[in-house]
Amino acid sequence: MENPEKIEAPKTKKEPNYRGVRAMPFVIGNETFEKLGTIGTSSNLLVYLTTVFNMKSITATNVINIFNGTCNFGTLLGAFLSDTYLGRYKTLGLASISSFLGMLVLTMTATFPSLHPPKCGSGGACVEASMGQMAFLLTAFVFLVIGASGIRPCNLAFGADQFNPNTESGKQGINSFFNWYYFTFTFAMMVSLTVIVYVQASISWAIGLAIPAFLMFLSCAFFFVGTRIYVMILPLGSPITSVVQTLVVAFKKRKLQLPSQPLNSLFVYHNPDSINSRLPYTEQFRWLNKAAIITENDKINEDGSAADPWNLCSVQQVEEIKCVIRVVPIWVSGMLYYVVLVQTQTYLVFQALQTDRRLGRGSFKIPAATYNIFTMISLTIWIPVWDRLLVPLLRRLTGKQEGITMLQRIGFGIFLAALTMLLSGAVEAHRRTVALTRPTLGVEARRGAVSAMSGYWLTPQLALTGVSEAFAVIGQIELFYKQFPENMRSFAGSFLFCGFAISSYFTSFLVSLVHNTTRVGASGNWLAEDLNEGRLDYFYYLVAGLEFLNLVYFLVCAKWYRYKTSDDTSDGKMEVPMEKIDAQKSV
Repeated sequence: MENPEKIEAPKTKKEPNYRGVRAMPFVIGNETFEKLGTIGTSSNLLVYLTTVFNMKSITATNVINIFNGTCNFGTLLGAFLSDTYLGRYKTLGLASISSFLGMLVLTMTATFPSLHPPKCGSGGACVEASMGQMAFLLTAFVFLVIGASGIRPCNLAFGADQFNPNTESGKQGINSFFNWYYFTFTFAMMVSLTVIVYVQASISWAIGLAIPAFLMFLSCAFFFVGTRIYVMILPLGSPITSVVQTLVVAFKKRKLQLPSQPLNSLFVYHNPDSINSRLPYTEQFRWLNKAAIITENDKINEDGSAADPWNLCSVQQVEEIKCVIRVVPIWVSGMLYYVVLVQTQTYLVFQALQTDRRLGRGSFKIPAATYNIFTMISLTIWIPVWDRLLVPLLRRLTGKQEGITMLQRIGFGIFLAALTMLLSGAVEAHRRTVALTRPTLGVEARRGAVSAMSGYWLTPQLALTGVSEAFAVIGQIELFYKQFPENMRSFAGSFLFCGFAISSYFTSFLVSLVHNTTRVGASGNWLAEDLNEGRLDYFYYLVAGLEFLNLVYFLVCAKWYRYKTSDDTSDGKMEVPMEKIDAQKSV
């Protein structure tokens, strides 16, 4: 049998012309206006659906949960298309245009009376949206979903692409970009939850939605103006292919017996062009190790790689997929954790609508969706306190560079989430009691009496939500980023968003289940349209119970989890035994 053709070494690639800081104004400008546009549109969408499209609270909540879930779940497809076919520049460009079109169509639904149902009458009679009006609204949502699917997994990585990661100035530039990125996110949240939400709720929905649409147009303009100076990383192929190959080969060889000395007998190879760190052999998920068993039919190329990767995989490939599998149970725990965050975007808004939202003693009322700003303020304050004050102290106590491990950070965030729901239930019980036993402040249209309890009572639970998010969500981001193989980090971001997506779907199911199975009085339920006639506090306690169960599940998973380590043999290279290659060539 003839020896296989020797694969030529890849030619040295020309170093890209990194523009770094010169590209930053266009990238940051695009990021800022994109976030102002998308957050300004989505933050008050629940109120828009209930007041302009006359949806019931349950229907609007489910629509928002499904919309958010689809946006987040779509990031997996966006990351795949970006890494495999389009590249980040084209993906971002197409997604930005789609987001702008979505916001434009949504603005039209508020501007033209024929595209939304008439306002509810004084007697509470409401006309539902027609099929044509709903179709136009859903068209806007489809464009927004496509935009979010492409922007969310790519925007941060595209900005970092503009700096040379191999130079000190480039590394400093990347760090600077990350700082500006999170600053623009916080800035956009602040402006959206105050100025834009106020315009939407108090002045005009048409103007309030036109502002984000115009900002998204500016985002597109900034993005495309900088085209000539961007570094555009070409797609290198999907890392999912290697994952699928490993699973297929492991299944094909499932009946084979693992050798007694697997480390010395399995196929060991590391592509010299790979950006992935070399991983040592582990005993977890031993059935996957069978993918690296060399049989008589397996051939090896001159450079040590497998001739047919669909019949033979390396230990490196096997260990990379193990890194992903190990994270999955932690990811499932994260999905249950996100249920708490979903409540701040839905039922907390309904709570705020039936509280005293007056600012001081004047007549100005804080828009219901604006209360979420306290979560952002809490998060913004807590992060530097944690990073600059508490981490150095914990570092001295634990001897760990991060102060506490990533899993400890996530676990404490889940615990705080459970406490948040207990506190939310107590505050809602107080709000309802005040509404039923004391003079009210009028009636909220299509809902019920407005409790005399100040809306500021909602601040503690929102602040605690922000601290919980700083522990759990940021801990998960760090875990996924560090534990995924390096070539799958864009998928790591999508992994997080997919968790948000499934959580939104699960919350929608949970809300529908509670709405249809619980009873309060003769005809009400826990999640009644008028919160005074329901028991939202019971629903919060139910979620708190789920979070405590989730915490127990997480602790079991954390005890089982093994962090990814790099191979430390010799100079870090995993050498392929030459006698193994020669033996295969002689077959």
